[in-house]
Amino acid sequence: MSSARVPVTTYRLQLQSAFTFDDARAIVPYLAGLGVTDVYASPFFRAKPGSTHGYDVCDFGQLNPELGGDTAFEALAAALTEHGMGVVADFVPNHMGVEPVLNPWWRDVLEHGQASPHAAFFDIDWDPEKPELVGKVLLPFLGEHYGKVLDAGELSLAYELGELVVRYGDLTRPIDPKCYPSVFRPGFGELLTEIGDDDIAAREFPSILTALDNTPAATDRDPAHITERLRECRFAKERLAKLVESSPRIAEHVGRCLAAYNGTPGDPDSFDALHELLERQSYRLANWKTAAHEINYRRFFDINQLAGLRPENEEAFVAMHALIVRLVREGKVHGLRLDHVDGLFDPAGYLRRLRQELGDHPAYVVVEKILSHGETLPAWAMEGTTGYDFLNDLSRLFVRPRSARRLRRLHARFTGTADPFPDVVYECKKLITWTSLAAELNVLAHALNRLSEGDRRARDFTLDSLREALREVAVCFPVYRTYADADGVSDGDRRVIDDAIRKARRRNPATEASVFEFVRECLIPDPEKHGEEGYRSRLKFAMKFQQYTGPLQAKGVEDTAFYRYHVLDSLNEVGGEPNRLGSTVAQFHRANAQRRDRTPHAMLSTATHDTKRGEDARARIHVLSELPRTWSKRVREWATINAGCRSEEDGAAAPDRNDEYLFYQTLVGCWPAADVGPTASPELVTRLCDYMQKALKEAKANTSWITPNEAYDKATRAFVEGVLTGPRSASFLARFLPFQRRVARAGVVNSLAQLVLKAASPGVPDFYQGTELWDLSLVDPDNRRPVDYPAREAMLTEMEPWLGDTGASQADQENEVAYRLDNWADGRIKLFVTAAAMRLRRRCPDVFLNGEYIPLPAEGRAGDHAVAFARRHGDEWVIAVAPRLSETLTRRTRALPLGGVWGLTHLRLPAELAGRTFRNVLTRADVRAVNGADGGRLRLADILTVCPVALLHSAPA
Repeated sequence: MSSARVPVTTYRLQLQSAFTFDDARAIVPYLAGLGVTDVYASPFFRAKPGSTHGYDVCDFGQLNPELGGDTAFEALAAALTEHGMGVVADFVPNHMGVEPVLNPWWRDVLEHGQASPHAAFFDIDWDPEKPELVGKVLLPFLGEHYGKVLDAGELSLAYELGELVVRYGDLTRPIDPKCYPSVFRPGFGELLTEIGDDDIAAREFPSILTALDNTPAATDRDPAHITERLRECRFAKERLAKLVESSPRIAEHVGRCLAAYNGTPGDPDSFDALHELLERQSYRLANWKTAAHEINYRRFFDINQLAGLRPENEEAFVAMHALIVRLVREGKVHGLRLDHVDGLFDPAGYLRRLRQELGDHPAYVVVEKILSHGETLPAWAMEGTTGYDFLNDLSRLFVRPRSARRLRRLHARFTGTADPFPDVVYECKKLITWTSLAAELNVLAHALNRLSEGDRRARDFTLDSLREALREVAVCFPVYRTYADADGVSDGDRRVIDDAIRKARRRNPATEASVFEFVRECLIPDPEKHGEEGYRSRLKFAMKFQQYTGPLQAKGVEDTAFYRYHVLDSLNEVGGEPNRLGSTVAQFHRANAQRRDRTPHAMLSTATHDTKRGEDARARIHVLSELPRTWSKRVREWATINAGCRSEEDGAAAPDRNDEYLFYQTLVGCWPAADVGPTASPELVTRLCDYMQKALKEAKANTSWITPNEAYDKATRAFVEGVLTGPRSASFLARFLPFQRRVARAGVVNSLAQLVLKAASPGVPDFYQGTELWDLSLVDPDNRRPVDYPAREAMLTEMEPWLGDTGASQADQENEVAYRLDNWADGRIKLFVTAAAMRLRRRCPDVFLNGEYIPLPAEGRAGDHAVAFARRHGDEWVIAVAPRLSETLTRRTRALPLGGVWGLTHLRLPAELAGRTFRNVLTRADVRAVNGADGGRLRLADILTVCPVALLHSAPA
């Protein structure tokens, strides 16, 4: 998609009712001043009311009225155009929010079942193994068991504008119109006697009911009958609405009919009629917990309210994309971020179809795709990923590999557990297959069983043995998914599947090997061995299996294992591998070079709406890898002080040591930069209590969302409050704060380093809302708190003299930078570096978007503490320089890594740069590359005199 307009930088905005299109338009001048070229907006189609994220889209054909609708969006688009900026829209092709009123497609499915023209839009299994669900959609939304809810009168039949609905709480589900006659006929004879045959209602009402009697059933699959059903039901409901409105006697009759169905709490028999009516619908109401084992529509992970879509269906694709494609063609949207493509049946086919639909109006397209270690992005019709691969490559750069053994030993001693991360992942993924994703595994197991029954060499495999083998292979999958499609299985995917099967067999030596071999044959079908029909059926199974391993990896690893394994929590990030503690500069350069060659316009992220903690909180926790001995002493000391804040529940400590270890790392990471007082603010206490509650429930070890352990939850909240505000809090904070300040100061260097490296690396750097100041947030919803844009705009205006091409002298500039570094807590230094870097990118976009990537070796005593590379386009050059492991470098002085600390360490440059002068855009200092024996050289002591990071620019001669 090289002809698309590629953003130079993007800035993510989380749109919601508290931050609308108008609010976004108001900050466009600020974003332009910051150097942003494109706003990267969260989903903005109509979503569930009150949605704070927009991923629960209810209507792809309507902009979200809570954001201001069409008029406000047009105004935002016009403002962006005026400032030369574009829009990258977050689009959700995998699922929809099944809000039963606002989602017209889902409501139509509930009313008409398989006869609905939208039934094929959703990934529903209409023929599940459970006979009672054949032809029905399970709706697991009840707060209690169905029978209890019914007998308590919480379900009621209601009439709304020509329709019958069943009401539960504030929401309704439609009743099949073919059932209306059974509701309305009782008692109509008596009414007819009262009003007489001459009354128009006496003729119209029976006519409506007769028409509905003759309407084809929802289970009738004949196309002509489906068309007839939809037409007759629509007309009948319109007639009924007019009749009830015009005839008070009919309205009274409707009310009496409803009363006959709505029973009396305490009298279970009075609800029999309503129960029988509900049993005739194309859906089955159920307690929300039944979803884990019986749900028969694909969900987004395990969220019942988000139903999987089938964009491989042509009608569904066109309906889903009509509005977004129009916005692209009109030039109001310039790029798309595609959410959760791994959930799609055929991601490659979807992306090809999308490109075809865009036609002569190509858009910048990136995909949310998590790459595991050693995995490469498939050659799809897009620019790259949203940047988690870069985030993790960058994070490991600031973790000291030599500390890995000591950190693991400390964690084991403090928590009492030394399970290797792969074993933790295995157990967590297996737990998910037994709980939240059990229904999906059952569906796959039955499909695999049907394949075995059609193969005489495999028919003796029992359903249970096939399910367990499939479970083990899925749990041992080393990546999120494979990508078999109509063309078959690639060699790379074969290796992934073989690896998973090999690991599964190793973990299950008592299981018959032949069952694993049969699973392999179904995941890697052979057309010569199985024939055309057998091959196609196996390939379809393999493609459905692929839609399972992604959610399993996400729920098992990101949402469970990452909350159990706490050796160094800064590495517990989306797509991360916490067992890989640290990397080398050479490894970082290799990853960047590969990105430049394969996906030069992919996004580069350090914070997103899905990251587990803010980018600067993460940068702080990295520092612990440089202080393992001191960290070990402090943690043990803190635990001793806080022992009285822990409780005992069921004979065990609450919180346990593992959860306590997570708390201390989190506290080091998120303690406010400007808060140097001896007490914790109420806001911080609340944030940490909320975070710990979420983290522990995600871990599913001592409590969970499905089966909460209220005693443990309460004890953990009391622990957090006690540590931060209780009688012993002063003693704890007196010992905690000096260490925290030391870590925070080193974290500032890490933060600025990752900022400069992101800004100059191959790709499109994305800045999450508000992160131009310190980002010490935690996982969502903490990272969706309001952003104070007026304050940021005032700061940016104030520092304009230091950002413009003219104004301050070099000496004044250096003094200002030094002052901002000394007063780093207010965040202005990060805002300054962010604006300077983004403006540089905007001035010379070709260097960053299309330029070469040239690693620059750092030679000398401190060489391992520097990361540097050059970007070149033509005769224009930019050099990025950043420190790493600076706490280790400056341990004796505890000063910033500036000037003389670098000694004689220098960067070796290409020979052609010898004698060339560069301008440091942060300090306005000019530095000249000197001649060396093997090319040009730049001394780090000359570059990093007043600022620990540098961006050097040399324009064409």
